Amino acid sequence: MEELPEIGLRLHGGLDPRSCIDLAQAAEANGFASLWFAENPLQRGVLPAASACALLTRRLRIGLGIINVYSHHPTLIAMEFAALDELADGRARLGIGSGIGRLIERIGFAWQPLAATRDALHIVRRLLAGEEMTYRGQVFSVHQARLAFRARSPRTPIYMAAMGDRSLRLCGRLADGLIVSNMCPLGYTERAVTIAKAAAAEAGRPPPAVVQYVPCVARPDRSAARQAAKAAIGEMLTAFWPAGIEWPALREAIVAQSGIPRPEFVAALARLRDGEPADRVLDERFVAAFAIAGTAEDCLAATTRFQRAGVGELVLTFAGAQPIDDIGYFGRALAEQRA
Repeated sequence: MEELPEIGLRLHGGLDPRSCIDLAQAAEANGFASLWFAENPLQRGVLPAASACALLTRRLRIGLGIINVYSHHPTLIAMEFAALDELADGRARLGIGSGIGRLIERIGFAWQPLAATRDALHIVRRLLAGEEMTYRGQVFSVHQARLAFRARSPRTPIYMAAMGDRSLRLCGRLADGLIVSNMCPLGYTERAVTIAKAAAAEAGRPPPAVVQYVPCVARPDRSAARQAAKAAIGEMLTAFWPAGIEWPALREAIVAQSGIPRPEFVAALARLRDGEPADRVLDERFVAAFAIAGTAEDCLAATTRFQRAGVGELVLTFAGAQPIDDIGYFGRALAEQRA
C-alpha cells in the first residue's frame, strides 16, 4: 500500500454551525485526522462552529485555516486562538492569510497581502509565546502588547495560506506550514512546495508542513460522483475566477498546470457564466485537475499522488447534497486500507 497523507475535513462559513457539528462528528467517527475551518469576509464567522466542534469531539485537530488578518487584528487572532486551544485541550491549529483582495476592499481596507501577513506572523507568534512586544509594521502595529494569560501552546506552529511566488517565499521564510487552497492542480502544488521549501532552506528553517484543500465526492456510483464534482468546480470557477480574458499571473500559472489549453478554459468559463450547466460544459480534465471524485477506491488512489507531491495533510471539502453519507463511505474504505 502506498503511503497516504493524513486526511482532514474542510468546513467553511457557507455552512451553518449546526451543520459543521454534524460533519465534524461524522469525520471523527470515520477516522479523519482534522477539521479545518476556512473563513472569508461577510460569510459566517467560524469561531463559534470551531468552538462547538472542539467541545463535541475528542480526537480531531481543530484548525483555523485561514483566519483573515483584516477581519481579525493580529492581537485578536492570538487572543481567540489561545482561548480555542484551551477549549480543545491543545488540539487547535492556526492558519492565517490575507484573503481575497476584492472582498477585503469591500470591508474598507487597501489590500496589501504580503505586508499584512508578514506583520501578523510576527505579532501573533510573539504574543502566543508570552512576550511583551512593540512592533511597527507596514499594516499592523502594536505597542507594549502582551497577552494577559499564558497560552496553552506557546510554540504552536503557524500555517500560512500562500499561492503566488512571493507569498510562497514569505511562507518558507517565516511560517511553519503552508496551506494550498482549492482549485490548485497537482502540478501547481508541486511547484508551490518546491518554492516554499527552497525559501525555508535559505532562511535556515525546516521545510514547512503542507496542507492542501481539495473538493471531493466519493460515491459507489463513479459517474454520479464525477457529475457532482463538476457542479462544485463550476461554482468555484464562476465565483472566484476573474471575469474577462486578462488574468493575474497566478491564474495563468494555475491554468498552465491544469493540462487544459487556455482557449478551452476561457470558453468553458464563458459558457458557465452564460448559465450552461457544469456537467455539460466541463469535461473530465477539469475533474482530474481540480477535484478528487469517483468511488472510494478512486479517491484513495488520488490521495497518494498528493503525498508524492509533498502534501502531508489532504483536507477534503465534501461537495454535493449528501456529505455525511459520502464521508462515511470514504471513511470505511480508508479504515480498510489502513488496516
